[in-house]
Amino acid sequence: MEKKIHYGWIVIFMGLVTTVAAHGFGRMAYTILLPAMKDGLNFDYTQLGLLGTGNFIGYLSMAIIGGFLSARFGPRTVITIALVLMGVTMILTGLAKSFGFAFSMRLLTGLGNGAAYVPAMALGSAWFAVNRRGFATGIVSGGIGLGTFLSGIIVPFILTSYGADGWRYSWYILGSIVLLVAIFVFLFLRNHPEDKGLLPVGQEEKGDIQNSSVKNKVSSLDWGKVYRMKALWYLGIVYFFYGLSYIIYIIFFAAYLVKEMGYTAAWAGGLWATVGGLSIFCGVIWGSISDRIGRGKGAALAYFVLGLSYIVYAVFKSEAGFYLSAVLFGLTAWSIPTIMAAAAGDFVGPRLAPAGLGFITLFFGIGQSIGPALGGYLADISNSFTLPFLIAGGISFVGMIFSFYLKKPSENL
Repeated sequence: MEKKIHYGWIVIFMGLVTTVAAHGFGRMAYTILLPAMKDGLNFDYTQLGLLGTGNFIGYLSMAIIGGFLSARFGPRTVITIALVLMGVTMILTGLAKSFGFAFSMRLLTGLGNGAAYVPAMALGSAWFAVNRRGFATGIVSGGIGLGTFLSGIIVPFILTSYGADGWRYSWYILGSIVLLVAIFVFLFLRNHPEDKGLLPVGQEEKGDIQNSSVKNKVSSLDWGKVYRMKALWYLGIVYFFYGLSYIIYIIFFAAYLVKEMGYTAAWAGGLWATVGGLSIFCGVIWGSISDRIGRGKGAALAYFVLGLSYIVYAVFKSEAGFYLSAVLFGLTAWSIPTIMAAAAGDFVGPRLAPAGLGFITLFFGIGQSIGPALGGYLADISNSFTLPFLIAGGISFVGMIFSFYLKKPSENL
């Protein structure tokens, strides 16, 4: 009886499939569908870029609000509704004939994405003890890489099978899968261990060690303390440097190889697929590292590896250098979001973990909004992508320095 699988593992699996649907299908698939949508709708690149911007605006808005809604109404309700919204609007995107309609659907899909992703990433804080929280959160974040990888397999097959209307069928099929995931989440996800008469995973052996400072944690109704907590502001600043730096690498990854280095789009795509495949496991790796050495040191080490990957990409202009950069980035890609999600739970406790994560996501979002413009400007003035990648590396190293000064919850409360 004692060796039965703890229900927390089922919950974490539901978190994994949520991130596969929300990020992999709802967000990352757009990159692959963009060329076909351009031809099918006769949009220019400015309009296609604005569709991506609309999706991100929706995501960031609801990532912040969704965290608080999840703390109030529970992750199960919020994630289910968010996935239904995503599924419906993705299917409707396939019916788009005008820019205004397509933009509206991408915006609404983004709202659902943010509302599903943040509560899913906070599930580890509710269902796992502190010493296993990073590992559990890493499993959930693995859905980003897995979803990206699956999109890279599913979407090209659909595009080839259905010809000119392939992009429309892609949205129909992906949207339907997201609706199916919503049903499974509703059936199997539970908000807290108490709902099943359980203690968090790992707390059975550790007694009350998980919440030794629970009296100092924010209560489930004290939302105001989330944004008044200095530790969360500092955590947000640490997260900001990730948003500012990683997006430069992602946005200009293929353009650098194709436009500046002369490689084919197929070769660049293959290298990016390598990144996606490796990134499936990076959340578990770095979540576990942060469990063992602490969130601050774990984040600092992750920032160092990320910064190294950006600089190697800029300096070592050879296939070996590009592969080395791709491997370093792939193994570290979602490290900081994983560690930040676990750290938010450490500071505010299990019930307000979604609200805490939503709050620091604002800082990440600001960085991610600035990064593409900064990278593009640097590329324009230098006539090369080398400078943007070097700057991204420098920003990542600044994040590493700030991470070293991230205190433990007991030192802040």
